[in-house]
Amino acid sequence: MTSRLYNSSVFFCETFLLTIVCVRFHQMPVCVCVMLLFALFHGAFGAEDNLKCKMLGRPEFPLLSQEGDITIGGAFTLHSQMSKPSLSFEETPEDLTCSRINLREFRFAQTMIFAIEEINNSSSLLPNISIGYKVFDTCGLTLPSTRAVMALMNGKTRTPEGGCSSRTSVHAIIGASESSSTIVMLQISGIFQIPVISHFATCACLSNRKEYPSFFRTIPSDFYQSRALAKLVKHFGWTWVGAVKSDNDYGNNGLATFIMAAEQEGVCVEYSEGFSWTDPSEQIARVVTVIKSGSARVLVAFLAQSEMSALLEEAVKQNLTGLQWVGSESWITAGHLALKKYSAILTGSLGFTIRKTKITGLQEFLLQVNPKFWETTFGCSFQSDVHGATQCSGVEKLKDIQNPFTDVSELRISNNVYKAVYAVAHAMHSMLKCGQSGEVVEHLQSVNFTLQSGERVYFDDYGDPAATYELVNWQRSPEGNTVFVVVGNYDASQPNGRQFTMNNINITWAARLQKRPLSVCSQSCIPGFRQAVIKGKPICCFTCVACAAGEISNSSNSAECLQCPLEFWSNEDHSQCVPKVIEFLSFEETMGALLAAVSLFGAALTSLVFCVFFRFRHTPLVKASNSELSFLLLFSLTLCFLCSLTFIGRPSRWSCVLRHTAFGITFALCMSCVLAKTVAVLFAFTAKRPGNTVFYCSVPLQRTSVFACITLQVIICVLWLTLAPPHPHKNTAHAKERIILECNLGSPVWFWVVLGYIGLLAVICFILAFLARKLPDNFNEAKFITFSMLIFCAVWVTFIPAYVSSPGKFTVAVEIFAILASSFGLLFCIFAPKCYILILKPEKNTKKHMMGRNHQN
Repeated sequence: MTSRLYNSSVFFCETFLLTIVCVRFHQMPVCVCVMLLFALFHGAFGAEDNLKCKMLGRPEFPLLSQEGDITIGGAFTLHSQMSKPSLSFEETPEDLTCSRINLREFRFAQTMIFAIEEINNSSSLLPNISIGYKVFDTCGLTLPSTRAVMALMNGKTRTPEGGCSSRTSVHAIIGASESSSTIVMLQISGIFQIPVISHFATCACLSNRKEYPSFFRTIPSDFYQSRALAKLVKHFGWTWVGAVKSDNDYGNNGLATFIMAAEQEGVCVEYSEGFSWTDPSEQIARVVTVIKSGSARVLVAFLAQSEMSALLEEAVKQNLTGLQWVGSESWITAGHLALKKYSAILTGSLGFTIRKTKITGLQEFLLQVNPKFWETTFGCSFQSDVHGATQCSGVEKLKDIQNPFTDVSELRISNNVYKAVYAVAHAMHSMLKCGQSGEVVEHLQSVNFTLQSGERVYFDDYGDPAATYELVNWQRSPEGNTVFVVVGNYDASQPNGRQFTMNNINITWAARLQKRPLSVCSQSCIPGFRQAVIKGKPICCFTCVACAAGEISNSSNSAECLQCPLEFWSNEDHSQCVPKVIEFLSFEETMGALLAAVSLFGAALTSLVFCVFFRFRHTPLVKASNSELSFLLLFSLTLCFLCSLTFIGRPSRWSCVLRHTAFGITFALCMSCVLAKTVAVLFAFTAKRPGNTVFYCSVPLQRTSVFACITLQVIICVLWLTLAPPHPHKNTAHAKERIILECNLGSPVWFWVVLGYIGLLAVICFILAFLARKLPDNFNEAKFITFSMLIFCAVWVTFIPAYVSSPGKFTVAVEIFAILASSFGLLFCIFAPKCYILILKPEKNTKKHMMGRNHQN
């Protein structure tokens, strides 16, 4: 009867607390169902025939406890398996119990007790004040965690004997080891501002001060670990990874942060599978099948120890090998996983963990344990009536046993428990020293002390410690055992780019690096190619596309090709920019040399004609051809041939000025001479009075007309050179792969004015010559001038479209060709017939012959 009254009172207190939680979080409809289930389980726990604890953990019983002036609660996953009672509502549910003792977590609980006893024996910290403790088992699940925190808060707990323990409620809670369990505890303890200091809950969501104002932890947030893991896989070039996670707050939040950070680092996740260790074996088998079928050779395992153990068991069954494992701090230094049956799977694993340390006196304290642990370790029983069990003799030696409990070589999480207890003690010491009765949370926030090991303990504004990690690699020792070797460090307080550092790599680690797997979705793009994303696939899956002309990529896996500077172009493999080829019509190339040869030949031929005319200057034919104009015309033709040479060679400031002005003036001189000869011929045969003939054919008048025509062209050229002179120009618009070095006209208008003026003189000559074509043949050269002007005009009319449409150096070649063609036309049409008579038909070079036709008429 007493037991039932006790059960009713405890149930009332716990239901009242649940109601407060529901009202605060506005979740009454959900909480009604929770309280109904709670009542059901409470009935299961309240059965009198189940009060015996035996070897099993009972969430409502404190497994370890001690009275004190101040009480610290503890919540640890002391057992890793929980029974699943039938909820058929047809019979009384079976007792809800936890089994399979977790030796690592048991060490955490013992470390908490060790730290408390150490403080109790201290004369400087909380003198004359004793600290008590109550340690509960959460079984790694939220339901036992809820019962544990409620038992810690209401100050009344049941005993295995069925009595009622009336202890005071705790001042702070150390735990839990899982993020989800910690969140459940905080939702209840946070109402009363009872601080929870976790040693192993790393979910970044717990840093939310608005939701969890009374939460602290001595392990860094996954916010930093996830980013450190992303930088790690990027460091080794693993851009295509698979991921598995615990299906709880720890795994879901941690992996979500990792994926976000991985995307920023250019790393893609092929698949992301989540599961819980309580899931059916078929679900875990499906996860392993997904891992085996994936193409990623690197697996990021954001798993709690319980999920990792379940996954490894299935991985052994399916012979899952050949993967590079990257682990979270939860399991990367778990000694119970470093077994030979897992070595083929996990050897070479990498992961971040907190720094290890030594706690003086802890190992000796751990060897003083209670009978329950003794029976579990040695597989015996102190009760003689237990069927099939060997009776413990009491002389067994714990120091000869190697298990996660007695192994103090990797004190990482245990040190977190140790720091958490001391943080609470310092906060209580500060509160009592100041004579304040305020909340422990306020004093915890401001603790700042140094342990005997030299480690500084403090919390930031979010209740988190400094985020520093060690990079651990699983290596095989010469004896064949798995050892955890520190190969790098990560310090989140350092500037970006200096956070992740590698240690001096030893020989074993270096050999491992040489054989590290290549885990990429697509092969690297060599320099000269860029990555092109495949539609519908992650950015890490791409094809390699060659850079376009004028673009380069000088490194592997370039996301974009770089445009070469204006005066540079890509080489053949598009890996670097080289200076563009500078193009101009040079004397060294075939076309330039040929045009130069033709130009010199034309000048030489003109000079030869000049010599012939000079040799026969006293003969009637030369005199009749107006010898002075003929010599001047031959001189101008020589200059026309030679001016074409200024168009060949590398353009410079002076060559650009010279080539166009020389061209304009020499051709204007040439056309002026031809025009004067045409006018003289026309007036010689059309004048009605001899006086007029003498006037129009006089030398002074011819000289004046030539001078006047050439002066006008000189004035045009001077204005051109003054207002907008030609200059060298690098043309990169016409041909992107090369630079066309050309002479910019400065002002195209002036160029066409110069050319138009020459054309005007040519047209006038042509018209006048055409009018004089029927004059006496023996003396009249108007016929030859007509042909020469016809060729001249035809050449330059054809020149205009050819000049405009020709690219690069061919523009210059067209202009040179027009100069040479028109010059040769004038030379041959006007002087070839005369040279023929002077050299081959000297008998016709007489005055009689010149006047022959007129005499016949």
